[in-house]
Amino acid sequence: MRIYLLRHGEADWPTWQAPDSERPLTDRGIKEMRVVAASIADLKVEVSAILTSPLRRAVQTAEIAAKALEMPVAMESVLAPGFTPALLLALIEKHGGRDLLLVGHEPDFSVIIRALTGGDVKMAKAGLACIEIIYPQTTAGELIWLIPPKVFKVG
Repeated sequence: MRIYLLRHGEADWPTWQAPDSERPLTDRGIKEMRVVAASIADLKVEVSAILTSPLRRAVQTAEIAAKALEMPVAMESVLAPGFTPALLLALIEKHGGRDLLLVGHEPDFSVIIRALTGGDVKMAKAGLACIEIIYPQTTAGELIWLIPPKVFKVG
């Protein structure tokens, strides 16, 4: 099975006064996510579900990806900041070991990649990673690729 990890797009609002969970993508973040989402579709990524953190910036990111992949989005509260390898395994089991696109946050996704593959990475905003897991025989994985948004020619 494959797990695709998509970090939300740019959501930097230095003067943001509302709760962090309501912080939206910036205009640049929306633009970069449209380019990344189109590239995901061009890569022929096939998943059984797109699952997102409930934070607004992640939901917006997931909705843009879902539009490009012509799929619905489901919210998963466990993808909020604090997502752990144990929570990932529960999600995998809940979805029957099918390929998933997960939209969430740092440093959680880097921790997940490290736990599954041993790789020490840092995901950029709008970055995309693919991990292959031999499920259910093992919970170890192989990092197939990690693509920063600049590769997708996000300007």
